[in-house]
Amino acid sequence: MRDIPQSKYDLIVIGAGSGGLSVGLFMSKLGLKILMIAKSAQEIGGECLNDGCVPSKALIHVSRMVHNASQASEFGLEMVGKVDIEKAIGYVHSRQELIRRHENATWLRDQGIEVELGEATFSGRNEITVNERKFCAKKIVLATGSKPRKLVVPGVELVTYFDNENIFHIDHLPDSMLVVGAGPIGIEIAQALSRLGTKITVIDEGDRILAHDDEELTTVLLQKLEAEGIEFYFNVTLQEFTSANDAELKSKTGELIKLHFGAVFVGIGRILVLEPLQLQQAGIEVKGNKIVVDKKLRTTNKDVLVCGDIAGDLQFSHAAEFHARIILNNFFSPFKKKLDNKYMSWVTFTDPELATFGMSEKEMNKRGISFRKVEQDFSTDDRAITDNYQYAKLILYVSIGGWFRKQIILGGTMIAPNAGELVQELILANSNKISLKAIFNKIYPYPTATRVNQQLVIKLKEATLTPMVKALLHKVYNFLN
Repeated sequence: MRDIPQSKYDLIVIGAGSGGLSVGLFMSKLGLKILMIAKSAQEIGGECLNDGCVPSKALIHVSRMVHNASQASEFGLEMVGKVDIEKAIGYVHSRQELIRRHENATWLRDQGIEVELGEATFSGRNEITVNERKFCAKKIVLATGSKPRKLVVPGVELVTYFDNENIFHIDHLPDSMLVVGAGPIGIEIAQALSRLGTKITVIDEGDRILAHDDEELTTVLLQKLEAEGIEFYFNVTLQEFTSANDAELKSKTGELIKLHFGAVFVGIGRILVLEPLQLQQAGIEVKGNKIVVDKKLRTTNKDVLVCGDIAGDLQFSHAAEFHARIILNNFFSPFKKKLDNKYMSWVTFTDPELATFGMSEKEMNKRGISFRKVEQDFSTDDRAITDNYQYAKLILYVSIGGWFRKQIILGGTMIAPNAGELVQELILANSNKISLKAIFNKIYPYPTATRVNQQLVIKLKEATLTPMVKALLHKVYNFLN
């Protein structure tokens, strides 16, 4: 290697996804000297822009338009024809390019950030080597994301194989597709492609879809997906692909099941790619395939921090942004923040959407927190009736309280069209410990969809009207009137 003098920075960020961009851009705005490293120009924007959130939501948008058009026959409008997948994918790419206008190397340099494209390798505790050049910094943030886990079964090389890295470049719609994995990625893609015209079969080794969400609500979603023609096999193991279009499954009871398909989509989780970084050169400890990290997102080398998927935490773009805020706070404040996901939220963008936020029932029991579980279906909600989604449901976990005591939201989950938007005020109340009284007293325009949130709070308030409280209120009324 050529002996080239080091370049010194206040901060080096390795990875230009949502986490890396959040840290790097803020630090640059302060006038600090920042270097951002990405493997290639195309990888700027990270997995979310290139292979994840953005293209998947654009494809879901297209599929929802197609589905809604197909439902118009109920009102006398007949739609004919097939989806032009090239135009659909063209739309997806056009949305990515709009966002890429402010997530590219030239734009970052215009913001005062130096950008180096290439593979980053540690060559010292505070030193990085890229393209045979050495760079050092006071602090280094690793934000290199993750990659989709590959399916390893006999015969996999025979099939037409898709995952989130290549599905958004598909140039034809197969008549049928086998989706391996019933997690968020698999379920979103399954419904989108089903609505575009592909016969979908989903298989999973577990016993249900979306294992990290409330089973009561995932059951509602499952029924909706099945009603759209998607077929599911649970508690099965994919044994092998016997040809380019045939698979053999084995159930937990030992039954052999054979399936025929045109292509395969795999969504079985994600893995970290750590080897190229040569972390041992920086004194960074790794156990298994995870970096050893403390609650402040520091590695065993305290000058190197992690942000996003590489932290081994929840793998969401907004989790990476949350990590970035912790890191930035701790760079400048004597009051250090620690990672705590009790206010985390996530949405599965199926139709209907499934939104979850705050602490789960399991987590609160683990922490010894007293709570009350309250539920609200949408069967009598006027907006749900007009828009035909009376099946929807909301579950909230609230602190123990009464008519005169402050109650706050500890967590919750909702299944409904646009649930990710409907729960935003609940997430705000949860993360800021806002009293349920604020929702109780809020004036909701009629008939907005979020009125259902108030309906549940009213129901909760009514439940606190014990005989003693009623008697007291009777006396107050008679005294004042």
